[in-house]
Amino acid sequence: MSSHTDRETALVRAFVGMADTLVDDYDVVDVLYQLVQHCVDLLDAAAAGLMFDDQRGGLQVLASSTERTRLLELFQLQADEGPCLDCVRSGEPVLIEDLTAQTQRWPVFAPEAVREGFLSVHAVPLRLRGQTIGALNLFGTTRGPLPEEDLTVARGLADTATIGILQERAISRGEVLTEQLQTALNSRITIEQAKGVLAHAVDLDMEQAFHLLRGHARRTNSRLGDIAYQLVTGHLDPHAVTAASRT
Repeated sequence: MSSHTDRETALVRAFVGMADTLVDDYDVVDVLYQLVQHCVDLLDAAAAGLMFDDQRGGLQVLASSTERTRLLELFQLQADEGPCLDCVRSGEPVLIEDLTAQTQRWPVFAPEAVREGFLSVHAVPLRLRGQTIGALNLFGTTRGPLPEEDLTVARGLADTATIGILQERAISRGEVLTEQLQTALNSRITIEQAKGVLAHAVDLDMEQAFHLLRGHARRTNSRLGDIAYQLVTGHLDPHAVTAASRT
């Protein structure tokens, strides 16, 4: 940010945007992508990713700021080790200033993350009333701690997203209902398929395909999952999406 005042203004806008999810109908998947993008834009993070408990004993990657980050998050799940998993299991932040010194703790994940260019990582739990439902991962390309101010903001964004996803109506007698999370998980699968359809049809990489997909959803005031479903089922021509983006 160009100045402290500019950063404060951007932070206010980010929190206002996230808070809007509490009072209106919204696209859960798009909200999560807003969250990880806010982390990259506003915090000392080169990339960000988000995992959620699928309520069946596993974790799922629901949002990431880049395709490279998404694959690294999936690698965590395959290896069954890494900061996000430790964060969810403990319910506490996992703050790693130097990934090169974590090869004993994460012998598979740490070297892979370093190969991808990341030297630090900080995971913040998404919690509601004592229950951890996911974790936010912030990756850095330099060694060192996450500034305390940035950590506070990350926690605030994570808390706001948690409340927005579950909402007050999804809490009954202390038990968190899973309907919205399951919808997000199902949409995420369709979105990955739609990215592949777009990438193949118009010769893009997966990250470019996602930005094209999300942009079309916003231009048409549609849900990201709905546009993805139309592409996957053949009801929307990939070339029409590309043409619309150019106009």
